[in-house]
Amino acid sequence: MDDDVEGGSLGPYQERPRTFPNMRTKPYTPLIFRLLMRINSRVLLVLLILGLGVLFYIGAITSPIIVFVYAVCIVSFFVSIYLTKWVLSKDEGPPEMVQISEAIRDGAEGFFRTQYGTISKMAVLLGLVILIIYLLRSTSPQQESSGLGRAATAYITVASFLLGAICSGIAGYVGMWVSVRANVRVSSAARRSAREALQIAVRAGGFSALVVVGMAVLGIAILYSTFYVWLGVDSTGSMKITDLPLLLVGYGFGASFVALFAQLGGGIYTKAADVGADLVGKVEQGIPEDDPRNPAVIADLVGDNVGDCAARGADLFESIAAEIISAMILGGTMAQRCKIEDPSGFILFPLVVHSFDLVISSVGIFSIRNTRGSGAIGVLEDPMAILQNGYSVTILLAVVTFGLSTRWMLYTEQAPSAWLNFALCGLVGIITAYLFVCITKYYTDYKHEPVRTLALASSTGHGTNIIAGVSLGLESTALPVLVISVSIVSAYWLGQTSGLVDESGSPTGGLFGTAVATMGMLSTAAYVLTMDMFGPIADNAGGIVEMSQQPESVRQITDVLDAVGNTTKATTKGFAIGSAALASFLLFSAYMDEVGSFAHVKFHQVDIAIPEVFIGGLLGSMLIFLFSAWACAAVGRSAQEVVNEVRRQFIERPGIMDYKEKPDYGRCVSIVASASLREMIKPGVLAIISPIVVGIVFRVLGYYTGQPLLGAKVVASMLMFATVSGILMALFLNTAGGAWDNAKKYIETGALGGKGSECHKAAVTGDTVGDPFKDTAGPSLHVLIKMLATITLVMAPVFL
Repeated sequence: MDDDVEGGSLGPYQERPRTFPNMRTKPYTPLIFRLLMRINSRVLLVLLILGLGVLFYIGAITSPIIVFVYAVCIVSFFVSIYLTKWVLSKDEGPPEMVQISEAIRDGAEGFFRTQYGTISKMAVLLGLVILIIYLLRSTSPQQESSGLGRAATAYITVASFLLGAICSGIAGYVGMWVSVRANVRVSSAARRSAREALQIAVRAGGFSALVVVGMAVLGIAILYSTFYVWLGVDSTGSMKITDLPLLLVGYGFGASFVALFAQLGGGIYTKAADVGADLVGKVEQGIPEDDPRNPAVIADLVGDNVGDCAARGADLFESIAAEIISAMILGGTMAQRCKIEDPSGFILFPLVVHSFDLVISSVGIFSIRNTRGSGAIGVLEDPMAILQNGYSVTILLAVVTFGLSTRWMLYTEQAPSAWLNFALCGLVGIITAYLFVCITKYYTDYKHEPVRTLALASSTGHGTNIIAGVSLGLESTALPVLVISVSIVSAYWLGQTSGLVDESGSPTGGLFGTAVATMGMLSTAAYVLTMDMFGPIADNAGGIVEMSQQPESVRQITDVLDAVGNTTKATTKGFAIGSAALASFLLFSAYMDEVGSFAHVKFHQVDIAIPEVFIGGLLGSMLIFLFSAWACAAVGRSAQEVVNEVRRQFIERPGIMDYKEKPDYGRCVSIVASASLREMIKPGVLAIISPIVVGIVFRVLGYYTGQPLLGAKVVASMLMFATVSGILMALFLNTAGGAWDNAKKYIETGALGGKGSECHKAAVTGDTVGDPFKDTAGPSLHVLIKMLATITLVMAPVFL
């Protein structure tokens, strides 16, 4: 922030209460875009055509399926460009709205630039560590038979890791880029029509979703086809196609690495600002949420973009990448065991599923249209019902396209009816996703009993609100766990009975059936991310309306959209947790296969009755609790700095409350930015080094006690227990936090005394307690679970 933050020449504040300091610095554009803009447009067009030509040529050599994936991804990018132009064509409203939006945009872009600069340095350092480890490690039998040496494997893994990290960073930037431009347009549209505001927010989220999912699919497809052509896969003396997906693991690890730090840093930023703003502004001063007199309000609105949009984009990118790679590995392994003549269908099936995801999610996004003459939402229309209708359309199309995909890709003469079993596995996954959304909605939407009961508990004080919220969060873990358990067992059984058998006649389709169920669950990922992005955009729009002092009728519209956004954010987090559980199960299976491959022994189970293995499980569970504690503590420490700063400004500038003095918004932005960058390091490093240190320590112990696989077994146990504990903890944190937030929103609609009542103050306390739960520790946990799975898979030889 520059000096304009403190000394804008705008005249006395009381004369211009709706005008704000110019907080903008020089507009930020990433280096890659600056370089592209310097190139002549015709030259750029020629380079683009040549690049696409090379891409499709390599794809055609690899497989016609890859060409199909390329075509769908590129078309989806054009659809996203159309959505961008449509959103940006909407007006930004009056000057006071534009000024606030520019301040938010500048704060978000400045933090993003600093945060990702820090993450990129750590990624390069970790890439060097991976390179050294791979140069020193032993090679697998598959690598030896294909002639792929240590150096080639090392450079391929590091290149994949860095590419995954870069793409994950771009996914985060795309999420933030659209949100900081759409927020003011939603605010402006709310002055005219509630339905128009809803449509703009949905289409802005849709742009980000299509780019993120398309980039995840396209990145893996490009890597796969490049390695296929470069290594001469399936030619004499070269790598087999069934072993190729293992080279992509580094891509998933890079995506997980960036997503974890993005989620930690963004979550600490947004919740530290939110907690600080609420505790002093609402509780102590009694001013409304997003009131322009609150010095922390701009930092709070910036946090919505860097925490909920940028971090969530990187998060879902990582989820899809991890799921695709793990399913490709298991598909290749199963095809090899069953001696399937053409295994490419089983390997490339995940890419086809997510290509169709782009198509059907686009239909779902465009199904939400503006209706002329629509009035205030809440009177004539329920925005959650509108979004749910779009999701229902997407779900129905997913069922159809998934069935077609299984018949196209998974039909084999060895088991002619296997594709039908796998189609049913996909249906299990789709139903699981829908149930997760419904369960989370039930526990976090104030139209249902749990949140209303929580709000009622606020009427007897702050303590009873906290007790009710904790008990609600604990209870909310039961149904999702039952749903996950049934889906895993059902999908595994359907896979086992598909008719695919190995050389000895044993059924081998169980794990791949679980992988197909995971793909089914994520087959509507683009629309789910659209609903997730809708939340922070609507939240920002409400803040801009409040700060620019628009009429109460406009604020009522954005309040309803904001409350629905809280529910959609909670439901998509539940969705992400469920998919993380299934994806981690797949990656765990791939890890055991990798260990068995390097150790030249079968490694299919882990005995927790062995003391050292049991200790590994305890360490895995401990890691989840310690990581959560450090993440929440980081928010608490950062929020304390914000609280002290806001209190200082209210004391030293008493004219703020009467609009006679301007708050120093930039000071709070600076405090939160520096605190979040500092605080994200410790829990992030803990997550990365824990499995490596545990594996190496127990490997050494196993060497001296005559247990050669002890390190690998202990890490496997650690991963299993961490996954189970992490899923339960994430469900508790996300649901409790979302319920606390919407209990406050319910009271703010006028129930139980409304805004400013003692009941409302108790609900605000509950909301501040839940903030680090639902937006920092909870979302970071399901990223942590998948990152632990990918890092153990990448580092498997180190534990032997």
